[in-house]
Amino acid sequence: MDIEQKGARSAVITGATGFIGAYLVRKMLVEGWNIHLICRSNANLERIRDITNELKLHVYDGSASHLNRIMDEARPHVVIHLAAMVITEYTPLDIEPMIQSNVLFGTQIAEAMVRAGCHYLINTGTLQQHFEGKPYGPTSLYAATKQAFDDILEYYIDTTPLKVVTLKLSHVYGPDDPKQKLFSLLRHAANMEQPLMMSPGHQLIDLVYIDDVVEAFYLAAMRFDEPMTAKHEKYYVSSGHPLELKELVSLYEKVTGKTISVHWGGRPYREREMMFPWPIGERVPGWQVTVLLEEGIRKMECPALE
Repeated sequence: MDIEQKGARSAVITGATGFIGAYLVRKMLVEGWNIHLICRSNANLERIRDITNELKLHVYDGSASHLNRIMDEARPHVVIHLAAMVITEYTPLDIEPMIQSNVLFGTQIAEAMVRAGCHYLINTGTLQQHFEGKPYGPTSLYAATKQAFDDILEYYIDTTPLKVVTLKLSHVYGPDDPKQKLFSLLRHAANMEQPLMMSPGHQLIDLVYIDDVVEAFYLAAMRFDEPMTAKHEKYYVSSGHPLELKELVSLYEKVTGKTISVHWGGRPYREREMMFPWPIGERVPGWQVTVLLEEGIRKMECPALE
């Protein structure tokens, strides 16, 4: 396939080498979009190595002027901003790079878009911005940086033609997720036959399978073809059926046939632990969950049975 398809829509995507981004890039290529990626020189391209010839890759040097040139060249129909530094338990050395990644980079993107006459942005938020359902309630400094960028976006929305759709994500899961999330911990404990220290386990976990998350982003990209309810629409990407952690571990054992030795209460709840994933906003119009949790665990852990 030619990198540039005549008449096709184009998108600039940040964070395309990550878990969600790599899946989304493939989805948009299948749908016939021209895709431009912005990444750093040290980015690990392994997840998209087999499709790099179908993409336009822009190696970003960190400067606003370079980002302006990239956006002016790409002139995308939509920008999908997924890149973020996710650190929930940080050290002082993490503060500067986290702010650069989650606040400065996003601001440079918004500025470059406006200068290039590109006015459609999909922003990625997290329910961790809303502890106990508060409009402002970050559970961590990471969540605070995401909220800070939201606030900066309001300036651009108020003073420029920029329109934004923000997707607030709950927990995303699926095959090949490299992060040490719940399922990787359960898998390791089961395979190594080691006890797993966990909290008392009464918090509700809201999980959405990667294919459904990607579909939410794609439908968000199509929102700009429709009359929008506001210049900044915010949607909640949720299964709608959160499960208590203890029940989730039991379901994992049932699906996989593995036994996990869990020491419930072996560690305390985290400070500002979200005990219930409060919904913030509505779902993306037309979006629904298609992969239920039991099926998603089977797809992830027992692919041979699919």
